[in-house]
Amino acid sequence: MSNQYFLSSLTRIADLDRVPFEVKPLGRSQWATGDYVMGEVIPPLNPSAKVELTNGRMANLLPGDSIIGAFGVRQATLEIVGSWQDIAEDNSFHALTPAGLLGKATSVSYLLPSPPSLIYRGHILRNGQKLSMDDFINPQPEQPYQCPTIMIIGTSMSAGKTTAARVIIHLLRQKGLKVTGAKLTGAARYRDILAMQDAGADRIFDFVDVGLPSSICEPEEFRLRLRQLLTKIAATEPDVVVAEAGASPFEPYNGAIVLEEMRSQINYTVLCASDPYAVVGVSRGFGLQPDLITGVATSTTAGVKLVEKLTGIEALTLPEQKSWQQLEDLLLTHLPGVTI
Repeated sequence: MSNQYFLSSLTRIADLDRVPFEVKPLGRSQWATGDYVMGEVIPPLNPSAKVELTNGRMANLLPGDSIIGAFGVRQATLEIVGSWQDIAEDNSFHALTPAGLLGKATSVSYLLPSPPSLIYRGHILRNGQKLSMDDFINPQPEQPYQCPTIMIIGTSMSAGKTTAARVIIHLLRQKGLKVTGAKLTGAARYRDILAMQDAGADRIFDFVDVGLPSSICEPEEFRLRLRQLLTKIAATEPDVVVAEAGASPFEPYNGAIVLEEMRSQINYTVLCASDPYAVVGVSRGFGLQPDLITGVATSTTAGVKLVEKLTGIEALTLPEQKSWQQLEDLLLTHLPGVTI
């Protein structure tokens, strides 16, 4: 084991910071999604390379440092594609996200620096048994999800969903409402739900809380995990849930299942668009009529006008505070069961 290791934010549900463990290589046939493993950072390394820790802080990496994260899969349209299943016989792989989602990168956007390269040092074991994310979740009896929900979806990643969530949570909290924030699909980054907490959310959750390093998995497995996550959210008894379905419903992150499972409780849908024409594609292809459009596509008044012309749906530039009163009025109109 190298001199220094970092517990990535994917270990935040575990007790690795409190209970001793050992690191031992295992045969490939024993590897699986969600396994906790250690990888040592090897050259070449971008000087800006960082890892996200269990408290959300970003730590700089140096060659020889090690990361403890989890095997997983990522298929980001604008950033990185990769999987632990693509790791070759040389046992080298990458940090597919700073949160410690580990696997072999097979495609990286030319707009990004190369992700940190790692060499497999072993699985995290206790009493001779490997540890995985599943070992640190506590399944609960499923409860009906009946929380008023504002759903935020996007035409792609980096379309403005987290910004929209922050503004919406801020406005609802100013009205004295108890708000739970949740990211239901995507690839693990603790910063996304921490941003919801910073905006005032009383509680925050994501798919990591039910043992997933990303929401890419078999649809029926994801459905069961989602129901567990919704049970946890409902137990907080919020006045309203502000939920983000990361990436686009067309991408393999199971966003379609989120909308299917939650449709009856969604009071208001915000679509964050990367460009005006993508709005039309998602709305028609997914059979979804959003209540509001925002995001990168509405960054200027010209963008707002074009979106409204193409779709006939109201559009707002949420980062601009002058739009907040209008947004607040729209939200409260669609939350009839919520007492202010």
